[in-house]
Amino acid sequence: MESRAVVWQAPVTKILAAFFLTILTLAAVAAVQPARASASASLCLPSANNSCITSTVRSDSGVIAGAEVRVTGPGGVDETLTTDEAGKFSLSVTETGEYTLVLVPESLDESLTVTNGSVTLNVPRMNRVRAPVFGVRTADYSATTSFSDQLINGAFSGLRLGLLLALASIGLSLIYGTTGLSNFAHAEQVTLGGMLGYLFVNQWGLGLLVGAPLVLIAAGFTGWFQDRVLWMPLRRRGLGLAQMMIVTIGLSLTLQYVYQFFIGASTVKVLVFNPTPQSLGPISYTYPDLIAMAVSVVVISLVGYALLRTRVGRATRAVSDNPALASASGIDVDRVIRLVWIVATTLAGLSGLLYSLVIQRGMRWDSGMQILLLLFAAVTLGGLGTAFGALIGALIIGMVVELTPVLGAPGDLKYASALLILILLLMVRPQGLLGRAERVG
Repeated sequence: MESRAVVWQAPVTKILAAFFLTILTLAAVAAVQPARASASASLCLPSANNSCITSTVRSDSGVIAGAEVRVTGPGGVDETLTTDEAGKFSLSVTETGEYTLVLVPESLDESLTVTNGSVTLNVPRMNRVRAPVFGVRTADYSATTSFSDQLINGAFSGLRLGLLLALASIGLSLIYGTTGLSNFAHAEQVTLGGMLGYLFVNQWGLGLLVGAPLVLIAAGFTGWFQDRVLWMPLRRRGLGLAQMMIVTIGLSLTLQYVYQFFIGASTVKVLVFNPTPQSLGPISYTYPDLIAMAVSVVVISLVGYALLRTRVGRATRAVSDNPALASASGIDVDRVIRLVWIVATTLAGLSGLLYSLVIQRGMRWDSGMQILLLLFAAVTLGGLGTAFGALIGALIIGMVVELTPVLGAPGDLKYASALLILILLLMVRPQGLLGRAERVG
């Protein structure tokens, strides 16, 4: 009877895993379908009787949702349009002639300044006329703002970004420490957290208090499912780390195109309420910023306590130091690794949820591609396989990214500057800040 139970355990587990994966897939489809329906409902299509005016409102950090554009023109046309979550607006007109489009400054956050907020278009019949993108930028520092004030505000933004990166990079470092695997698909878990947050909070209207736990449960399940169905069988077959790393790259690309299939080029963002910019001296912030930072600090502290003070944490560190010795000591290595996968994907999902909540540009299908570079930079900078090193590395990377524009470098180079800092440090200390030097040869 005992052997029969062992025989049937694996099929039952796989059936349950497939069942829950099907539920998650249906949930993703449900998230996208309302979004696509609303987009198609607001999309203007030209015909023999009308023309269409479309455009986008964009800032230096992404598209702007909820911005108002006033359109006036022939035949008494006087419409005020509101941009959707992708920052787009569209209007159907029946008269040919010149139309004037004006971006309403009062509809923007106080931290934003209009650059090109007015345009006049000649609209013919049966055509789609795309107006120039309306430019909005973060309010420039005036000449009266001291460099020290700019530095303080940039440091606050860097701390916020660093804490969000730390949530995901700690999990990435734990996976590497226990398995030796560099998971290139980890950033897609961050993207998944933001998209599931949009599904539960905005599409299903569950609210943040109910939607956030559901995001964490779903993200943690993906970690369990990956290890149970994919990584554990590959480990037991003796597949090398190089081959497994290639599998993670393929998984990352697959997930990106799955996201693109569902949401297209749209941007999803968790919108709970319209945050009002606050200020404390030179620091500009919103209440979601403070909530996200507080949650990050609490969760990181709990993870640190669990690693240092609990039996599971000591077992995890033992597996990270020497899996063979840990197994000989009676530790179930596969069980510890599976727990690490669950914790890592849960932390990544939480990071994506908070990222989509506080970062203005929200989540796109390819957001993970940009986040992945910062995560690997943080993990490598702090020391591969060390959770606390990942925390320190993430804070440094966050600071460098946000302070680079303050120091006069173009905003597009802020991510490159983070990688430059990483390269310079590794030339001096190859093992990273908290990593252990290893003997080669």
